[in-house]
Amino acid sequence: MTDDTHTTTDDTHTTTDDTHTTTDDTHTTTDDTHTTTETTQQRAVVLVSGGMDSATAAYEARDRGYDLYFLHTSYGQQTAAKERECAQALAEEMDVQDFLHVETSHLARIGASSLTDDGIEIADADLDSDEIPDSYVPFRNANLLSMATSYAEANDCSAVFVGAHSEDYSGYPDCRPAFFEAFQTVVDAGTKPETEISVEAPFTEWSKTEIAAHGTGLGVPYAETWSCYRADTPACGTCDACAFRLQAFQANDLRDPVAYEERPDYVD
Repeated sequence: MTDDTHTTTDDTHTTTDDTHTTTDDTHTTTDDTHTTTETTQQRAVVLVSGGMDSATAAYEARDRGYDLYFLHTSYGQQTAAKERECAQALAEEMDVQDFLHVETSHLARIGASSLTDDGIEIADADLDSDEIPDSYVPFRNANLLSMATSYAEANDCSAVFVGAHSEDYSGYPDCRPAFFEAFQTVVDAGTKPETEISVEAPFTEWSKTEIAAHGTGLGVPYAETWSCYRADTPACGTCDACAFRLQAFQANDLRDPVAYEERPDYVD
């Protein structure tokens, strides 16, 4: 496994890019008749945030038979270091083909999100709200999926997996099924004629409770994932991300394996 660090600059901003760790495929050819048999394994890029939904999406992709290429981005969020640590640990746990980390600090410079702007407080959870929360990063998923599509096309991957789900799109417009359907059209129009990449968002109709149950069955190591918006240890237990996560485990009569400063009961 080797690490390469690449740094690029433009006229107005400096973009620091990227830790790129690759595990080479090993192909074994055996024969008694001097005939070579080559097996082509399907490949998929997984957008891995370090959280439980994307970890479950990764295990779902592997369960479907894909070799995995992980893309993780740091966009100026308060818990960036912890999320990267978890994404890297998951990559090692799953022995993925490649792990690419990209700095997308332009999203922090754009601002308008409590995740990236120190001037906007991260609010306590309101699980019944229909409003777009302050934690929404404007059009983030379009940015991330664009990079994932580039990464997929460059590595002959046939799918891009993202772990968005129904409770996300109740607040985040770029997590709606219609968004992913529209982005599929963009991918089809904007890649080479011979390229076929499917945008896979397998949990868009699922609740986080269903994701937790499914991931537990797949053996997802949830202790190595992180969801909290506020802190890198222990998790606060009261932001939206913590609340939805705790609620999912509690509804399944499971104990979330990560440490919390507070562990409220979110199940009625």
